[in-house]
Amino acid sequence: MMRTIRNRANRAAAATALALGLAAAMAAATPALANGGGLTYEVTITNATYAQRFTPLLLVTHEPSLRLFDVGAPASPGLATLAEEGNVGPLREVLDAEPRVNVTVAGAGLTDPGATTTLTIRAVPGRHRLSLAAMLIPTNDAFVALDSVELPYGGSVTYVARAYDAGSESNNELCAFIPGPDFPECGGPGGGGKAGNGEGFVHVHRGIHGVGDLHPADRAWSNPVAVVRIRRVN
Repeated sequence: MMRTIRNRANRAAAATALALGLAAAMAAATPALANGGGLTYEVTITNATYAQRFTPLLLVTHEPSLRLFDVGAPASPGLATLAEEGNVGPLREVLDAEPRVNVTVAGAGLTDPGATTTLTIRAVPGRHRLSLAAMLIPTNDAFVALDSVELPYGGSVTYVARAYDAGSESNNELCAFIPGPDFPECGGPGGGGKAGNGEGFVHVHRGIHGVGDLHPADRAWSNPVAVVRIRRVN
């Protein structure tokens, strides 16, 4: 009788140990739920061009089903505004109201050629993808972007980002239609005019062709235009 009780106690202890071990393994394999229910990431964006600047960056963590854009489809109004004006506000407002979004983060200031910008953002299980975008200046409607890339559960990962054309504005390369700070080609700040008759869909940008005020020798780029390093910091 005593042996039976002892065996049952041993089996119960073993079952408890197994359950605790499985719980620990699951916790290690799943994004942490501590610190507000998610993980924190440091995102460092390096401008890999030699003559284009990035406007303030917009980052968002979200579910895998969400996309900032689809190549071959029209840009959303918010994305078009970001690509034409460098204004992240309208797109960020839409994303903040989207149930599939975890959080958005916006940078401040420009990222010069060869320079880096580092932002911190959080993610939670199920909303563990990252997207980002910023305008390239001087252009009519070019933007650098990563769309729904996977965040690492540990360590770090590096992605390269292309420049896309929002297709919402004609690439006339004229100063009057390119917003931004002082440009040598323009003799001062660019303008804010809207150049119509865009292609109507998002596509990989073909660069500067010298059809207006911009000179390919001074402003050209080749893809990728950015290197993005994502590092888990908690």
